[in-house]
Amino acid sequence: MRWQALYEQKKRGTALEALSSIEAGVDIVLPLAVGEPRVLVEALPQHEKLAGNRLFQMLSLGPVIDVDPARLKIISMFLAGDERKAFYNKKIDLLPNHFSDLPALLQEIAHQPVVLATVSKMDDDGYFSLGTNCDYVMSLVESGAKVILEVNEHMPYTYGKNHIHIEAVEAFVESTRSLPVTPEIPLRQEDEQIGKRIAALINNGATLQIGFGAIPNAIMNDLREHKDLTIHTEMIPDKVVDLMESGAVTNVNNLLAPGTMTAAFAYGSQRLYDFMDHNESIRMMPVDETNNSCLMREMSHLFTINAAVEVDLLGQCNAETVAGSYYSSTGGQGDFGIGARMSREATGVICLHASAKQGAISKIVSRLSPGAVVTTSKNDVDIVVTEYGVAKLRGKTIRERAAALIAIAHPNFREKLTQEAREMGYLD
Repeated sequence: MRWQALYEQKKRGTALEALSSIEAGVDIVLPLAVGEPRVLVEALPQHEKLAGNRLFQMLSLGPVIDVDPARLKIISMFLAGDERKAFYNKKIDLLPNHFSDLPALLQEIAHQPVVLATVSKMDDDGYFSLGTNCDYVMSLVESGAKVILEVNEHMPYTYGKNHIHIEAVEAFVESTRSLPVTPEIPLRQEDEQIGKRIAALINNGATLQIGFGAIPNAIMNDLREHKDLTIHTEMIPDKVVDLMESGAVTNVNNLLAPGTMTAAFAYGSQRLYDFMDHNESIRMMPVDETNNSCLMREMSHLFTINAAVEVDLLGQCNAETVAGSYYSSTGGQGDFGIGARMSREATGVICLHASAKQGAISKIVSRLSPGAVVTTSKNDVDIVVTEYGVAKLRGKTIRERAAALIAIAHPNFREKLTQEAREMGYLD
């Protein structure tokens, strides 16, 4: 077969051999999360040509590689795990962004980009699939970026706009490493209470954006009896499999691909990856499509769910910093917050526990913490939910907002918040 011959020609025996064509000064771009090619990444410090290169990564699930920044400057686009510590140790930097902007932003700032990515095994027509990913790298591939792959036998073969042909590949190395999986997340009583409140707001036929975590898991546990839900999200979480198998999700109202679920990436258990493999009811799409706020205004009864670290009495949401120190980044929260605001049919939910550290700290606050950033503007916030209730903010005045948010704060903090709100002129 023609493609198999080309496959053998481009296969390299080691990761270092596959990286050999990367020259000094060029920028290297990795897919996020599961799509990150760890065998190639771990070989980068040994690549002798590196000098003045930059490495763009996002939500990295592996250790930060130890390399002289003069040779390879590491730039994260969403901090996770080891990246947080590395950021404060000044080993990596952080690039602020809206997730939807990354394809265009990287095309603008990346110098002669080289894409390193994990892909599935090649099909009979010579195509690899990015599997759990499409995200922002496909725009670079389609624009002519050099492509070096890690072909992993465990990566699911998925459909959508995430296929790379062997002809477009510079070199690749084969891998048998297991894919990263999400940890088990036990549900607390507060998670289940919030989950029930949000699930009760979701109507049959809604188009749902939801992600990973205890509260999203709790929400999805209470959606199994719903009808004709559509999943259009940036990330496919594990619990979506339950909803599809229960029949709650039919994707009948998907604007981009009717009858299919659409997403930019996936991160879950091996069960999720097995479910995705050769599943034609799933379409992986570039993030500038999945997170396109202008497209969202046309979606049928869009319902977006995002989390926050803290919410102030104006409704400003901080989802990026803890006690004024960077913890993550914006991700797609801004995209979906704006998208939900643009559609009259949409509902946008911000969820959070009412308190932290076993009730010692209120997460509904009169003012955001010093050094905190505003991830979602007060003007884009629709509904805030804690275990104590639902606060509808859209269309509310400052005083109405303050009263609604205090009502869903932990009872131990309501008196103090009321006093602070009065001192700030937010309450009579």
